[in-house]
Amino acid sequence: MNPIFGRGLALQFRLFFTVLLSVGLIVADARFHLFSGARLYLDSFVSPLIYLADTPRKLADGVSEQIQTRNELLDENRKLEQQLFLLRSDLLRFTQISQENERLRKLLGSPVQADSRKMVAEILAVDSDPFVHQIVIDRGERNGVYEGQPVVNDLGVVGQVISVGKTTSRVLLISDLSHALPVRVMRNDIRAIASGTGILDELTLKNIPRSADLQEGDMLVTSGLGGRFPMGYPVAKITRFSYEEGKPFAEVKAEPLAALDRLRYLLLLWPEPLSSGAQPVVQPASGAMATSAATPTVVAPAAAPKPGAGKPQPAKARAHKAVAPTKRPAPTGEAR
Repeated sequence: MNPIFGRGLALQFRLFFTVLLSVGLIVADARFHLFSGARLYLDSFVSPLIYLADTPRKLADGVSEQIQTRNELLDENRKLEQQLFLLRSDLLRFTQISQENERLRKLLGSPVQADSRKMVAEILAVDSDPFVHQIVIDRGERNGVYEGQPVVNDLGVVGQVISVGKTTSRVLLISDLSHALPVRVMRNDIRAIASGTGILDELTLKNIPRSADLQEGDMLVTSGLGGRFPMGYPVAKITRFSYEEGKPFAEVKAEPLAALDRLRYLLLLWPEPLSSGAQPVVQPASGAMATSAATPTVVAPAAAPKPGAGKPQPAKARAHKAVAPTKRPAPTGEAR
C-alpha cells in the first residue's frame, strides 16, 4: 500500500497541490454551486447510514419516555384513587346531611328544595375589551337559555346571561364593574353584596360596618335573595378586611373561587318548580281555619251562589228581617 504523502523531495509539492485543489473546490462550490447535484446524491446515499447510526439513541429515548410515562400514569392513577376514596366518603356524609336537612325542613314546615336542572356549555369567545368582562357560550334560545340565567362551573359562580341568541348567549362575569351579587358568609350568615371591580381575581363587599364579624378566609356563598341565583353556591373567599379610623365602613376584598381567566366549560342552571306534593298554600289555609271557627260559615254561603243566584238572596232577606224585629222592641221599651 503506497502512502499519499511519501518520503522524498515530492512531498512538499504533493502537499501544496492537495491544499490548492481543496481551496479551489471549496471556492467553486461556495460561489458557483458546482457540486450541489452531487451533494444531493451523496446525501441520499448516506441518509440510511445516518438513520442507522441514530437508531440506538432513538431506542434509548423511547424506552426512557415509556418508562417515565408509565410511572407518571401510575402516580396519577394512585392520586385519583385517593381522591375518589375521599370523595366517596364525602358523598356518604353529604347523603346523611341531605337526609337530616330534609327531616328538619319537614319539622319546620318548609318545602323541600329540589335540585335544579343543569346543562353543560362551552366558551366560544371572550370579549377583547379589557374593561368589559363578558364571554360567549354555545347555548342559546334553542336550548332554553333565558336572560338573567345563573351560570356556574365546578368551582363556584361565574356570572349570569345578559343576552340570548338562537344558538349562542352572552354571559356577564361576576368580576365586571356592573355586576353585583347578594351573598352571605358561611361562618356566621352575615349578608352582603359582592360587586365586581373590573379585575378578574377580585371582588369587593361594599357598606360593611367596621364592627362586622368578618375574617380573612371566610367563604362567601349565594344567599338566594333576589331570586336569581340559587342559595348555597360558593362565590368567593375573603382575602382582605381592613378599616381606617374615622371611616364607618371597612374595606373588604374577596377572590372569586371560579378561575375566571381559565374558563372552558360552564353549567347553566334552571330553577326547579315545587313538586305537586309540597304545596305551601295549603298550610296557611289550615292555619286560618284553626284560628277562626266562623270562617267556614262565612265561606259556605259565598260558594253557594254559583249554582243559582236566586237562592242566597232570600236567605239574606230573612236575615235582615230577623235582625229588624230585635232592634224595634228596644226603642219601644225605652219610650214606655
